[in-house]
Amino acid sequence: MLREVFINIISKYTDDVNFINGQWDHILREYSGQKRYYHNLEHLRNIYQVLIPVKAKIENWDAVLFCLFYHDIIYKVSKNNNEKKSAEFAKKVLEAVTVPKETVELVYDMITATKGHSISSIKDINYFTDADLSILGKSRAEYIVYMDNVRKEYKMYPNFMYTKGRVKVLEHFLGMERIYKTSFFYENFEVQAKDNITFEIKTLS
Repeated sequence: MLREVFINIISKYTDDVNFINGQWDHILREYSGQKRYYHNLEHLRNIYQVLIPVKAKIENWDAVLFCLFYHDIIYKVSKNNNEKKSAEFAKKVLEAVTVPKETVELVYDMITATKGHSISSIKDINYFTDADLSILGKSRAEYIVYMDNVRKEYKMYPNFMYTKGRVKVLEHFLGMERIYKTSFFYENFEVQAKDNITFEIKTLS
């Protein structure tokens, strides 16, 4: 499904089959990496599925789809510049074809916004960052799988280091007046997200 979505969107801007297939192969290779327990193709599928119900509310669907495929294209747990590097990579790819400049810039801003998930004046960015955090508001069973997969991605860190860093991140979200910026995600995910986060903090403690 993801391959079809990607090929359909990028084919609007180039008919270079080798380029298109090369980009998909790169996406597939990166998101299928052995150390990607959470930030993988399943993560992309989940984001895509939760965005479908709000597609009509999104102004630049193409930008959102490009962001979907490239927002975690570079992901190293030991680095804190993954979002910037991913945004730069996406910009380079999209500038190589006929994607409009304003769409390229929006994709860049959308990807970098996934670092802090702060509210934006651009609603498309809010929809994407909300979708990126939708796992927080899924069922408890799904959340526990997410918890375990995130821990696996950080398995090189001992428990005391991981717990300290993870709790800090979770408390940041819990301290927000609202985690989700858009009405759709707030109404459908907010309560469960805060319950799940509280559960994980207690588990780690």
